[in-house]
Parts: sequence; C-alpha cells; structure tokens
Amino acid sequence: MNALLVVTALLAATPITLEETRALGRKNTQALQAVLDVSVAQEDVRVARSGLLPQVQFNAGPSLSYQGRRRQVVTIPISDDEVLTREVESSSNTADSYLASLGLSQVIYNRALWKQLEQAGVTVDAVQNQSLEEADTSELEAIRRFFALFLSQATLDVLKATVTRSEEQLERSRALFQAGRVGKTEEIAAEVNLGNDRINVVQRQNLLVADQMQLAVWLARPGTERLHAVDPGVFQQEPAPAPPLDDSLKQAREHRALLRALEQRVRVAQLQRAIVQGDYIPRVGLSVQYSHASQDLGPFFSEARFGNLFNGGVTLTWDLFNGFITDAQSARAQANIRKAELTFFQTKLELEAEVVRAHQVLDGQLAASKLATTNRAVAAQGLALADERFRAGAGSTLDVRDAQLKLTQSELVLLQSRIDVEIARYALYRATGMLNPGDSQ
Repeated sequence: MNALLVVTALLAATPITLEETRALGRKNTQALQAVLDVSVAQEDVRVARSGLLPQVQFNAGPSLSYQGRRRQVVTIPISDDEVLTREVESSSNTADSYLASLGLSQVIYNRALWKQLEQAGVTVDAVQNQSLEEADTSELEAIRRFFALFLSQATLDVLKATVTRSEEQLERSRALFQAGRVGKTEEIAAEVNLGNDRINVVQRQNLLVADQMQLAVWLARPGTERLHAVDPGVFQQEPAPAPPLDDSLKQAREHRALLRALEQRVRVAQLQRAIVQGDYIPRVGLSVQYSHASQDLGPFFSEARFGNLFNGGVTLTWDLFNGFITDAQSARAQANIRKAELTFFQTKLELEAEVVRAHQVLDGQLAASKLATTNRAVAAQGLALADERFRAGAGSTLDVRDAQLKLTQSELVLLQSRIDVEIARYALYRATGMLNPGDSQ
C-alpha cells in the first residue's frame, strides 16, 4: 500500500527540468523586485530631464474683493491759507475681476540640472547591473534547491534498492533456516534490518516533500504544488575539469555585474559633487508671460483687445555668498566619493577571493567524486563476496548487512559528491559573472 501511495504521488508531481528552474529562478519575487527598481530609476531620468524642458503654466479664474466700511480724514483746501478738514465715513463695497494668464519659462544654462540628468542615467546603469546581480543570486539559489530535490529523489531510489536487497536477504535467510543451514537468529536479524531500511525510506519521503515545497516557493509557484526534478544527466558523463584559475579571475573582473554596479556608484558620487559645485556658476533662465484681465465677464470676452499685458525677460542668478553651504556640501560629496571608491576596492578584493574559493571547492569536489566512484565499485564487490559466502554457509547475516550498508553509504556519498560538483560549478559561474553570459555582456 505504501509503495502504491509513493507511485501515485510521483505520477501527480509536476516534472521540471534544470533549464526551466534556471529560467524561473531569474524571475522569482526577489529578482522581479530588482527589475522594478530599474523601472523606478528610469522614471527618475525623466524627472531629471523635466527641469531642462520648457515649463508652461496656464491660470484662469474670477476674483472677488470686498472692502468694508471705513473712516478717513479728508482735507479740502478752501483758500491758499485755509483748509477744511473733515472726517468722512465711506460705505462698504465689492469688486470682481476676471484674469487669464499664460506663462513660459526655459532654462538657458544650469550646470547642476545637466549633471543631475547625467547622474540619473548612470544610476540606471548601476541599478540594472545590481538587478543582474540579484537575478544571478536568485538563479543560483534555484539551482541549489533543484539539486537538493533531485538528491532527495535519487537518495530515495538508493534506499528503496537497499530495501529490495534486504528483502532478498530475508528470503535467503528463511530458506537457509528451513534447510537447517543457519539458525533462527539469522532470519530475525535480516527481518530487523529490513524494517530499519523501510523506516529510512519513510523518513526520506518526508524530506522529499520539504524539498519540493522549498523549490516551488522559490520559483513563485504554489506551495502546494509537488515538483519532480527531471534527471539533468549528471551521472551519464564524466564531469569536466575546472577551468584555469587565471581565466576565472579574468572573467570575474570583466563580467561580474556587481563590480560594474559599484564602479558606476563611484561615478554617481562624482556627479553629485559636480551638482553641488554647480552653485558656484551663474544660472541663466528665460521667462515670458501673457495675461488678460477685465472687471466684467462680458467685456472679458467681447473686448479682448483691452486689458492685455505682455512681459518677458532673461534672468541671471549667481549665488555670491550662501553661508558656505556649497563648500560644506562639496566636502561631504568628496567624502562620499572616497567611501564609494573604498567600497569598490574592497568588494573587488572579496570577489577575487570568492572566485579562488569557488575554484578550490570545485577542484576538491571533483577529486572527491573520483574517490567516491572508486569506493562504490569496491563496495559492490564486497557485497557480492559477502552474498556468496552467506550462500555457501561461510558467512553470516551480519557480514551481508555490513556489506549492504557499505554499498548504500558509498552510493549515497557518490550521489552527494556528484551533486556537489554541479553546485560548485554553478557557484563558480556565478562568482565569475558567467552564470548567464547573455545578460552579463
């Protein structure tokens, strides 16, 4: 019944290949958020450009003014030497008017605005490279989770094969016991071993479900979806050797998106200093305005030739002294440039160390894989010899069990080592910026 449930679950699982996993990994939630950051930066370019384009404003509407009762002293001359002073009280009154105006302003020269536009463009490039870096990180994690799922599937197959061998050993023990060639303890030991092997299968099935969920969630698929990792063919061919270390370091310096992003961040900081220092230079602007006003709504339209006003001019603005704020901002910008340069320098060192470490890990995993292949062959020979001795009555169930465990362990170690080789290779690709060469150009 348990075997039937396992088969049914596998048939219900959705198959997914390594290439599909890599493609979906670059489009998971974190990677998409980084892409949205690029969209925001691109809109910031439009915002920066808007200050250099003509600005047109239109205003229209009625206005109403009210003046309350008031008293004022009025002086009336009567003669050359005599005046009449009288206090007069005036009544309240209201007055309405109608106004429409159209204004245009245009920057002729403003160094800070041009540098802001340039800075926004460089920021877009930096954010794009940061987005590629995030996509690589997401893809590598998807690869790691894919191989974790495949490892669980393959491990489950190895454990099931162990169960099959234990079942065969139990049948042989019973047959030999019934033939009077071995004691009852041999049959009991074989039955206990079979029970333990079946427990291992059940426990591995639980881990398999967890790996399925982790991969599905990372790929932004429903957490209830069961995935089945299609065999990527890692056991069908001998793993390729690691590339030369010097070539890997060269690729990292040329293609790692993070280095380009940090280099562009240095340029962003330099442009910020140029923006601040733009206040040292005069700014020139042009403004033109037309307005039409009338005291009554009818004449506002019917007598359009009256109440018109045109004005325009060129304005030069120069901050001769602003309390040393430009000096302070310039010094702060210079400090930020130095911080960006130090970050770039330190990160470059760390990335080179990452490449060396990833290269060494790949070399070590390749060596371990070769040793694991040899061990597996020796363990298979040991199990075959133990089976022959047991059939001949010269060995015990304990000997066969020990050989079975050694074979199972060697198969699991070989499986783990070959998976580790693939993960180490992709980690090296990621460290050198070559995980997705098309995007890294």
